[in-house]
Amino acid sequence: MAALVQAGRAPRGEDYIDEITGLKTQFDVFRFMKRLTEAYRCRAFMVLNLPPVTSFELQSNSVINNWPAELLATYDQEGLMTNSPVLRRLRNSTLPFIHETTASTNRDDGRAQLITALFERFRMTRCIYLPTHDASGLRGAVSLAGDRELFTPEEIKDLCYVALYVFDRLAEIRNMDIRVTDALTDREIDCLNWTAAGKTSAEIAEILTLSEHTVNHYLNRATKKLDTVNRTQAVAKALRVGLIK
Repeated sequence: MAALVQAGRAPRGEDYIDEITGLKTQFDVFRFMKRLTEAYRCRAFMVLNLPPVTSFELQSNSVINNWPAELLATYDQEGLMTNSPVLRRLRNSTLPFIHETTASTNRDDGRAQLITALFERFRMTRCIYLPTHDASGLRGAVSLAGDRELFTPEEIKDLCYVALYVFDRLAEIRNMDIRVTDALTDREIDCLNWTAAGKTSAEIAEILTLSEHTVNHYLNRATKKLDTVNRTQAVAKALRVGLIK
């Protein structure tokens, strides 16, 4: 991606596909989306699952994003997801679209002025939304936001292509994480939990009434099952997939 930009050629959708299919973790996808956002001269991105009509928080439906924390918190605190014209359109159509927050007058709750001021403050007044879905049929969208010039039809076509692969890759990573979670034994999870709490192998052995050798064996097996290189990475991944808390 960077080489294409340095060479003076704007990246095309197909330029990203090999890279996306090689991404191993959700954090890899996050870093990729940050670079994609910059390549398209935007400020922030979000990959989200389409929220059910009973959901009122954007954060809980976001898979990954780099929206400013204050913007996201205010959006949810003010209940701005309710009556959102963006979500209404995502539920009613699978076509990509541009949403101008400065022209957000099609709300029936009198919050248009608040929305405009909030997104102007963070210079995210023009957003592109790219509806997508995974193999199970779960619907979602990839969005880029900023204050750049209008997206060209060619850019929209390329971004639609990229969005399909990004959303699908995240679903594959999620499914791999679920399989890994199912593969770990209770003792392996116990050892990871105590490691996350800062305990050494010797301390864990005393707590669980095991030998230190056995604790190290459990941790080594957990590290391999989680496809990580050491117990620090294993704990980080276990926390990310909700295996330990």
